[in-house]
Amino acid sequence: MKILCLNGINLNMFGKRDPAQYGTITLAQIDAQVKQLGQELGAEVECFQTNFEGDMVEKIHQAHADDISAIMINAGAWTHYSYGIRDALAILKCPIIEVHMSNIHAREAFRHQSVIAEIARGQIAGFGVDSYLLGLRAAVSAVQATA
Repeated sequence: MKILCLNGINLNMFGKRDPAQYGTITLAQIDAQVKQLGQELGAEVECFQTNFEGDMVEKIHQAHADDISAIMINAGAWTHYSYGIRDALAILKCPIIEVHMSNIHAREAFRHQSVIAEIARGQIAGFGVDSYLLGLRAAVSAVQATA
């Protein structure tokens, strides 16, 4: 089972960006925890981050060739407006789990809308790094349910 963990724009700045919202954990630390849990759950996890929307779309397209079993995505600000990323994800046949460190529904009004939510299996938000770990568990469970 191969899970692709995608991180979008500005998420490479975890640890420096708004510690009140996101804490002080870095993306490298999040990736390490996700990969460790993946091993425990019998899943190979690849983590990818970019600040370039086209690169994100290309990585999603590559998921077809790479036989990815599920996608876990925190698209950052792209969550709220990137129909390009949404449409690329919609092409996939595998489960998509949307995750967010902060509770996007308790923040600024523009963050309440997710263009990804309607094509995702589910959304986990507001639990910090645990959003990623819960998301990975949900992705593995979704893959196992379809096997």
